[in-house]
Amino acid sequence: MGNIAPATTKAAARELVDQFSLEMTGKDVPGLREAAHAIPQGTKINVTFLGNEDLEMRVAAAKAVKELGFIPVPHISARRLQSQAQLEEFLARLQEVGATEHVFAVGGDPAEPEGPYPDSLSVIRSGILQNYGVKEVSIAGYPEGHPDIPTDVLWRHLEEKSAALKEQGLDAVILTQFAFDTDPVMEWITAVRDRGITSPIRIGTPGPAGIKRLIAFSRRFGVGANAMIVKKYGFSLTNLMGTAGPDKFVSDLSSLLAAAPRTAPVMLHFYTFGGLLAAAEWTHEYIKAQS
Repeated sequence: MGNIAPATTKAAARELVDQFSLEMTGKDVPGLREAAHAIPQGTKINVTFLGNEDLEMRVAAAKAVKELGFIPVPHISARRLQSQAQLEEFLARLQEVGATEHVFAVGGDPAEPEGPYPDSLSVIRSGILQNYGVKEVSIAGYPEGHPDIPTDVLWRHLEEKSAALKEQGLDAVILTQFAFDTDPVMEWITAVRDRGITSPIRIGTPGPAGIKRLIAFSRRFGVGANAMIVKKYGFSLTNLMGTAGPDKFVSDLSSLLAAAPRTAPVMLHFYTFGGLLAAAEWTHEYIKAQS
């Protein structure tokens, strides 16, 4: 795909925000129903695979996403899978509710694999996904690195997963951990494209949320230092009782994207921390401001 001429900042902002995706846990179904009127039909909504959730909860959440007119993107946490049979049972149940076309294959949190899949690449290479109707696989990107994985290993895994999906005829999307600093995000996007990877990229960003919660999550995931969060996300550590939205991050990233040639879409993915309605309403207001 050839380079496309740079866009205006407002056009870049609309492109970045217009086809946003959201993230929810298995416990967020009531919040999804509350927010459904504010979320455009066909929006991709990722459904987590956490240790405190079970099969029924995950499948029920994916089913609710589908029934409300959105596109479910269930997470497959490789290191949490205890067996191939468990993976196939999960995919079979998802297929029954029409929720297997799009999945997110991720390594997961456990320090030691609970079964035969040490990483998401091993799930992809198993060849099992296609048997259950998977057409597109999201894979993880880490613009600000990973606290436990060396940078060269992250790049190798990204290249290997991209190649494996291409060989299998599956579409790929790169979905990043949330970031607060636009400079490393833009450098990372450029590095992805320089490696010949042209898949769409979804940049993870926190939706509107309490400041204390944002800082707690950033520490958990090793994202940025507190001083960087203050600088780039635009709030003060001396006022932890308020809420913060992604306005500054999105505006800054839009400006950087507007100045760069485009080879494939770059869109937003909101980590909502349960605030699905707040994230959806924020996008409406932000897009309106760009028109």
